[in-house]
Amino acid sequence: MKVIIVGGVAGGMSAATRLRRLDETAEIIVLDKGDYVSFANCGLPYYVSGEISERSELLLNTPEGLKARFNLDVRVNNEVVAIDRQAKTVTIKTPTGEYQESYDKLLLSPGASPVVPPVIGYEVAQNVFTLRNVENLDEMMAYITQHQPQKAVVVGAGFIGLEMVENLKLKGLEVTLVEKAPHVLPPLDEEMAAYVSQELVKQGVDVRVNTSVVEILNEGKAVRLEDGTELATDMIIMSVGVKPATDIAKKAGLALGMRDGILVNDQYQTSDENIYAVGDAIIVKNQITGEEALISLASPANRQGRQVADVLAGKARQNKGSIGTAIVRVFNISAASTGLTERQVKLSGKPYKVVHTRGNDHAGYYPGATAVTLKLIFNPETGELYGAQGVGTKGVDKRIDVLATAIKAGLTVEDLPELELTYAPPFGVAKDPVNMLGYVALNVMEGLTEMIQWHEVPEKIAAGMVLLDVRNEGELSRGQFPDSLNIPLNQLRERLDELDPNKAYLVSCASGQRSYLAERLLKQHGFKATNLDGAFFLYSVVRPEELI
Repeated sequence: MKVIIVGGVAGGMSAATRLRRLDETAEIIVLDKGDYVSFANCGLPYYVSGEISERSELLLNTPEGLKARFNLDVRVNNEVVAIDRQAKTVTIKTPTGEYQESYDKLLLSPGASPVVPPVIGYEVAQNVFTLRNVENLDEMMAYITQHQPQKAVVVGAGFIGLEMVENLKLKGLEVTLVEKAPHVLPPLDEEMAAYVSQELVKQGVDVRVNTSVVEILNEGKAVRLEDGTELATDMIIMSVGVKPATDIAKKAGLALGMRDGILVNDQYQTSDENIYAVGDAIIVKNQITGEEALISLASPANRQGRQVADVLAGKARQNKGSIGTAIVRVFNISAASTGLTERQVKLSGKPYKVVHTRGNDHAGYYPGATAVTLKLIFNPETGELYGAQGVGTKGVDKRIDVLATAIKAGLTVEDLPELELTYAPPFGVAKDPVNMLGYVALNVMEGLTEMIQWHEVPEKIAAGMVLLDVRNEGELSRGQFPDSLNIPLNQLRERLDELDPNKAYLVSCASGQRSYLAERLLKQHGFKATNLDGAFFLYSVVRPEELI
């Protein structure tokens, strides 16, 4: 069997090496249009700041090394420009000319290419960069070394954009971040992304949301935003997203779907039975909704590469879909998500509820404990887990990984308190934040608590609800809700006569735990009470201007 693989990173190289382990007799040719294969593209931003100090650390393998270990015929600077499906050949362009190569099976793993918005002045600018491969990195580093830029504008506040902001800032540049969406990190919901925005501002980043760059001025020395604001800059990073790199597939007449992603079946087979595809270029099934999705992440691509190699070797494997688990570090905090966002669930029309919790990453009495804020979106009727998000200094990855595993395994809200997670004071707490998330969500499902979300507060207050703050008096210096009533939880039982049984109370504390206790107390004494989900800490991050 002769297999040609187009694309030598992530999915393509995973497929090549796995296939060799399964079939020593197969002829495997890997073609890549770039200078490098098997490089760590997720590590590229960290070389900019010097956090990864050696460029060689990004180059995971070489054609020579892959030949020696796996007997792979890896050809760099070999770009596939055409596929003849009838003859089962590909046309390959090299620096010295073109040639053809036949195949029995063809695997496409071309990845994705950066989206560059139609910005006036882009074509003549001398200092605009994207970052998808080692060649992009070399160009950027050469420019930085030669011109010693002092100011940078990063366009796009997704995962790569935020990593570039952090590393340019650590490099010593003044950085402005421009994002068209209403908040940074659009893959998270607004209130969770607010923690990231807060950290960016704390680190001196100029954050501009609800706007975009519409013109690049003076060959890149300045940019103009939608509102007419002009920002001086020495370099511009475009990070507004990616699109499937499927021009070859389109020319070959393969079936394409949303945004020209390649359509594949659950065996990664395209509309041509002899052509397969994996990675950022393919349309996958969202495992939660069953709908088509484009998920450009390294972990799914590597998994798909291994699975398609199994298929080519005759093993039964099925692409079960993806849920889009991802994480990013932004200076001193991490932000992660898995599954669907609240916005996506709302648009789908599914019944859902949301809960937020705030707890320590390890035992509070052990030195160095820091807060982890988690959000869970779930079906209040069945307990199905739709998605989760987390932010914090430490321990976010652990919790979101557990929740991603729970979603993949089909666990429900009722299962979360049952998870037996490691505990010792330096590592966790006896009731892990994931367990607590399950307890709170289960209370919602069983009607033991009623939650009001942060964005509903103004409407509820305007409708006559009274906000009852049960924090201690000393905590009020951190900020207060306007026109709120303060009765510390430990005094509430003795001061019930200060409350009006004809009014409805929205109870808040610092994180939501004491307000839940207050809600239970009030309800059992005949009062109408609901709990502010996420309480003061969440509200103070997402709507600080509304506090006094």
